[in-house]
Amino acid sequence: MQPEVDATRSGHQKYSKISPYGYTPDAWLGYLFLVVFGISTLVHLIQLSKYRLWWLIPTACAAGILELIGWAARLWSSYNVLLNNPYTIQLVCTILAPTPLVAASFVILGQCIRRLGGQYSRLSAKWYTIVFCSCDVISLVIQALGGASAASAVNTGKSPKPGGDVMLAGIIFQLISITFYMLLASEFVLRYLYNRPIQGRPAVETGYTADRHTKQMLCALAFSSLCIYVRSWYRTIELANGFEGYIIHTQRYFVIMDALMISFAMVDLNLLHPGRLLGPAHTWKGEFPMTEVEGKVVD
Repeated sequence: MQPEVDATRSGHQKYSKISPYGYTPDAWLGYLFLVVFGISTLVHLIQLSKYRLWWLIPTACAAGILELIGWAARLWSSYNVLLNNPYTIQLVCTILAPTPLVAASFVILGQCIRRLGGQYSRLSAKWYTIVFCSCDVISLVIQALGGASAASAVNTGKSPKPGGDVMLAGIIFQLISITFYMLLASEFVLRYLYNRPIQGRPAVETGYTADRHTKQMLCALAFSSLCIYVRSWYRTIELANGFEGYIIHTQRYFVIMDALMISFAMVDLNLLHPGRLLGPAHTWKGEFPMTEVEGKVVD
């Protein structure tokens, strides 16, 4: 108990090497990212209310709230680096936070496919959302179980490695699903741009084209997906390196490869919001009426 008191009172930097972090989190970074994620989450709430896109609550807003909790815990640690509770809170929350944000990308891309034509996508808009959101939920559950196990181990003085391995499995599963998502999304965009429908699919018209707003939405999706993808690779390497490894004990890697990437992804969807670019909720309901073009099927 005495080291914790000393660490709070003064000179807590000398305890950095024996802290769970391997360093003392900088307070100014805690305040900075609390402001960034706080503003972004608040703006998301205002935007989703305006456009009635309520599905953004369990996706983008949930991600922002988890990041806020995680960074509040890191700020707490900056004032008492030896406490286990804030460490375990930030560990679990910052690991889980991007997962609901990924689901938002899946939903938005599904809407773009529905509007531009399912004949250019290997999966229908409906199945695209179902398949990848299901993968996202599975990843979330695995990471949550691993995070809970690792947190319990830290609090009881045991090795967090078993829980870390479970979290790593969840991150790898998420990384694989995001990889397939990005490949299929890229194929869809290229097939649309070059008018190369999937063989055997009926040629249909939806009444929508890739106007300026749709192109901006696709660019926003590409950027946010890339940010999340970079973060997933970082977390995979970090957890594979272990809880005593150099990567997890280096603050700048976490800030650049995790916090910045997720803040970029969240703010990106604030600036290029799906409600503003694709329209309010009533334009998102169900499948758009489609008509076959001269009854043709793509050879």
